[in-house]
This record gives sequence, C-alpha cells and structure tokens, in this order.
Amino acid sequence: MIEQMYQSLGISREVYEYGEQVLADLRERFAGIDRTAEYNQLKVISAMQKSRVSEACLLGTTGYGYNDLGRDTLEQVYASLFHTETALVRPQITCGTHALALALMSNLRPGDELLSPVGKPYDTLEEVIGIRPSRGSLKEYGISYRQVDLKEDGSFDWEAIRAAVGPRTRLATIQRSKGYQTRPTFSVEQIGELIAFLKGIKPDLICMVDNCYGEFTQTIEPTDVGADMCVGSLIKNPGGGLAPIGGYIAGTTECVENAACRLTSPGLGREVGASLNALPAFYQGLFLAPTVTAGALKGAIFAANLYERLGFFVVPSGAAPRYDIIQAIQFNSPEGLCAFCEGIQYAAPVDSFVTPEPWDMPGYDSQVIMAAGAFVSGSSIELSADGPLRPPYAAYFQGGLTWQHAKFGILKSLQQCVDKGVVGLSKADGQA
Repeated sequence: MIEQMYQSLGISREVYEYGEQVLADLRERFAGIDRTAEYNQLKVISAMQKSRVSEACLLGTTGYGYNDLGRDTLEQVYASLFHTETALVRPQITCGTHALALALMSNLRPGDELLSPVGKPYDTLEEVIGIRPSRGSLKEYGISYRQVDLKEDGSFDWEAIRAAVGPRTRLATIQRSKGYQTRPTFSVEQIGELIAFLKGIKPDLICMVDNCYGEFTQTIEPTDVGADMCVGSLIKNPGGGLAPIGGYIAGTTECVENAACRLTSPGLGREVGASLNALPAFYQGLFLAPTVTAGALKGAIFAANLYERLGFFVVPSGAAPRYDIIQAIQFNSPEGLCAFCEGIQYAAPVDSFVTPEPWDMPGYDSQVIMAAGAFVSGSSIELSADGPLRPPYAAYFQGGLTWQHAKFGILKSLQQCVDKGVVGLSKADGQA
C-alpha cells in the first residue's frame, strides 16, 4: 500500500525500489540519530522545567512589552540549554542574517577588526561586512575585515590564523555550516579546538559562532566549548517548524546586552520588545526541535547516499559524520540544479503546483533558485532546497518536519531528475 501511495504521487517503481535499496543500509545510522534526539529532547524538557515555564508564559504582551514573563522565561530557557549567562530570543530579530549582523554591529567599534578564520562567509554576510559595498555595512563604520581561507582539505590553517590575529582584532566569526560552499561543516569539537587556539593567542578575543542549521545535531553546542556568542534563526532548527519568525543570541552578559541595546535602543535594551502572539509557537517549536532536527538529519543522509551512489559529488559524503542538516549535491549543470529543486517543490504540502525559477534574490551576487513550499515562508527547517546559478551548480537541500516527508521529497527530486534526463537508473546496481 505504501508503494501504491508513492506511485499515486508520481514516484515510479524504479525510483521507489532504488530508494529502498539505499535505505536498507542506513538503519543503524538512523538509530544513532534517534539516540541523540532522545538526549536533546530530555535536555529541552530539563531547561523548561528548570526555568519554571508556566501557562502564563504563553500569553504574550503588546505595546512596550514591559515585564513580559513569557519572553524573559524563554530567554532563561535558551541560556540554560546553551549553558550561557543569558540569551536574547526575539520576534523582532527577523532572520539569521539579522541576528548575525546584530551580534557583530553591537560588539564591534570603529577601528576594530573582524576576523573569519574559516574562509569566506555566507553570501548575505558579505554586504553586512562590506566585502560587497552596501549601505550601513561594518566597513562604512570603519571596521575592517580579515579572512583566513581553509586549506584545500577543509582544515584550519593554523599558522595563517596565528599571523592574522593582531592588536585590532576584536571578534572572530566562525561559520559552522558550509553555506553555498562545498567545504566540510565543523563539529562542535572542531570549533572548540579553534576557539581555544584563538584565545591562546588573544584571550580577550570575542568568538562568535554562526550556529545556523547546526542546533541539536549533536548533544553539545558551541557555547559548551568556549564560544562567547552562539547565533541562529528560529525558522531553522530551534523553531521546530512552528516559530513564524525570530532569532536568538546566546552568550555572555556583555555580548548579549550589547546586542539588546542595538536591537532596541540605548537605555532600553532588553526591557522592551513585546512578544505579541509568538510565544506559544516559540515554546512548542523548541520542544519539538530535537525530533524535527532528527528527521531532517535522516533526510540529509538519505539524499547523500542516494545521489552519491549515482556518481554525484556530495558534501558531506554519504558515510561522513553529520554536524548540520544541509546536504550539498553537485550537478555541474543548471539543468540538474533546477530539476532537483523542482522535485523538492512538487513534494511540498503548500504550493506543490508551482515551478520554482531562478531570480535576483536580495543579498546574493548571482541568481538563486529556491524550492520552499512551506507553512512558514522561507523556513529552511521545512523541506526546502536552493542554490546559486553558478558553477559547480550545487543544490543545497535541507529540512523536512518529518522524516517521512523528507524521504518523499528526495524521491521526488530524483524522479524529476530522471524525467528530465539528468539521471539514469538503467543499471541494476543503481549507478547512473
């Protein structure tokens, strides 16, 4: 009956059976993901109980938002989860890029230098920093930028990093996930090693981690290994697919208070900012986040193995450990990238009848195609895929509120690639 349901949704027997062959080898890995999810679920419950979350915390406020019990308690929950002094969790933070810009702009001053020891940042941060000229960038405020590229194998260039840290270096930004690159994603342990190295050179250096797509993929977070700030978006992992907007900054009191004063106003800081009607989704989304992230991880591993066996270059590889929910698949042609994204869109519960097309998306230097038929617009913890139309024409797949939906989306992407002639399944062993 399940195979018949897949066929009714446009999945051929050939594609379905190939998918089942791939899944047969992944049961043990999936069991390990479930164990991590179980630990993280208990961690979230513990943080909520420790912070005395009550029914009153779900009510929200309007206007100035003074004495917002639910908002303040939620920030205690995040601080407990990330083992930090405090946290800022607000619907007024519009997205991950906004959260990162807020953390940077509030903790850097004219004359300071920002260092990226992990190579090129995500595309939308280029305008924040001023790598690409933009109104209001850090560069306009006299904040310089220095970058140390990773080695060819994706490892840290320790000597180059040591040479790059100077008297004006105030903050190091460490992007955990790969962004629109084909480099490895860093584990929390690797990030801890890098932070220890940086602070060994300059103890007062602020270390900020862009944690987008990495939350709950391991049992520890970057703030457990020395990060002064951990920054992310609520429409990714920690929102559990329910948060309609928002971002977080968890870290030291000094760093977070600086961010709060930049978000609102000097003299007001975190005391204002009404939560409106967002709190039930923020709390329940966080509660569901470990399980939702586990489903997305399974989907990423399934996609990696399915396409790798067909001869495509994938990052991470099918057998590699997973430290984020993003799976890169290199198609080497715009037709392959577009076909993949079309399949993901056609598997969506919302706007499944829409064909995605490349467009000039704000913040990017090339056209981007995005597939995201989501309940929350742009939510990348929901089943989604995107990629810039430039070589090597890699698709970046992520999300799936349930493993079952992620599985269907990946099979649908393969079906579209087969139908468009990008992939062939003629050989018995499943090779293209």
